[in-house]
Amino acid sequence: MQLLLKFLTRLPLPVLYELSRALFRGAYYVFRWRRPLAAANLRNAFPEKSEPERAAILRQSYRNLADLIVETLYGYGASAADMQRRVRIENPELIREYTARGQSVVLLAAHFCNWEWLLLTAGTQLGMPIDAVYKPQKVAFFDRFLREGRSRFGGNPIPAENFLLEMMKRKGEARAYALVADQTPLKREEKHWSHFLNQDTAFFVGADKIARILKAPVLFVSMRRESKGFYSARLNLLAAPPYLPHPEQGPDGDIGAEIIERYARALEDEIRASPADWLWIHRKWKYAKPLYA
Repeated sequence: MQLLLKFLTRLPLPVLYELSRALFRGAYYVFRWRRPLAAANLRNAFPEKSEPERAAILRQSYRNLADLIVETLYGYGASAADMQRRVRIENPELIREYTARGQSVVLLAAHFCNWEWLLLTAGTQLGMPIDAVYKPQKVAFFDRFLREGRSRFGGNPIPAENFLLEMMKRKGEARAYALVADQTPLKREEKHWSHFLNQDTAFFVGADKIARILKAPVLFVSMRRESKGFYSARLNLLAAPPYLPHPEQGPDGDIGAEIIERYARALEDEIRASPADWLWIHRKWKYAKPLYA
């Protein structure tokens, strides 16, 4: 399997897009992979849209996901120059302002457009080391394949459970700390509740903690699909130090993190502008908000 994955990274993108079409048809029509979950997520997020509108978004989101899979394979074999051509960062000077002062930054992205290419191209354009939080895969060879691919241009994938420790080791260095921050914390973990996409939604608070520890600015990385295989990204300042003292944690685990709330608002705007580019198959709403949160 590992040899097959390596082989696929060497194929031209037009050939891989033929594979994408097959993946889409199989996942959407034949196996209906997570379709009920994705359809329910869309229905709850956009009750104002008609059923045909939501069905069109659902279908296109599966097409985009299939493209993402093969584009990821291509990116793990592509050159730095090709990544720079395919993902244009509109304002890299924003992050360079902080780099020049020896200051670290926190980059918040989401499962939106092609987040895998975003990490790859950032490593070629931003001119600073990028430590990226990731969740290790259960299958060893697949985990190794992902880590090797993501680290090709200077990215440094770090398992989530080791991230704070590794960050403290590098605290004196100017680095970028990247988090795909739209995942959902476990029910027992600290969280921030936000009214997001028409429903109460739990968010991780790690980015808020990291920013306060490092006294680092927080940038939201928005992304747009310009055409098939081409994207643009823009850095947007969410918050910058000096930060106020952290609010007290509430009785139900909501710490009221201002940075996370700003992230939720920025991400919601992105999703509403292009809903088919978000990953609707993931389990964002795993549990309800407690009554007194």
